[in-house]
Amino acid sequence: MSFSTDSTHIFEQAIADYHKTDNVDATLVNPFSPDSINGILYVKNWIDTVQWHLEDIVRQPDINPIEGLAIKRRIDKSNQDRTDLVEAIDSYFLHQYKNVTPQANATINTESPAWAIDRLSILALKIYHMRIESKRKDADETHKALCQQKLEILLEQQKDLSSAIDQLLADIASGRKFMKVYKQMKMYNDPSLNPMLYGNNKK
Repeated sequence: MSFSTDSTHIFEQAIADYHKTDNVDATLVNPFSPDSINGILYVKNWIDTVQWHLEDIVRQPDINPIEGLAIKRRIDKSNQDRTDLVEAIDSYFLHQYKNVTPQANATINTESPAWAIDRLSILALKIYHMRIESKRKDADETHKALCQQKLEILLEQQKDLSSAIDQLLADIASGRKFMKVYKQMKMYNDPSLNPMLYGNNKK
């Protein structure tokens, strides 16, 4: 089984496990070893799934502004956690291919494998929720038909992205491409780089 297929199965498991309670405060119970790549992928998608629902909650028109701000800050932290996990996935690949000697004409990809897998995780969520919308009993037939069309596009996108990820990994393994990972260096969460934070510290 390919890495993308394994990843998608893990993402689908995490989504299904989350929706057993459908609660953004539910306790994460990782069925895999937390230090294994499967464990990292499971946590990655769990965080994506919780954030998906936080993004829904914060868009309620009548949400209390204080509650909305608290959720927005929770989403900011979630984004940092997601970035950290993507970098952990890339570290896994760097270790996997550390002994590969790139060919003389090897090229670098536009994004690292882990950032492509990040998109695969989000796609699994889109597919899950679009499938629900395409069968929603309280929606009219026009809505359901439109969502079914979107679902088919998402499934095609998942197939194409999966193929591209597996091809990228094969190219890295053979030396046709090489990995070069840049840390994200997000500035807004860093109190030493965000002027709204370090400026306030001087007051």
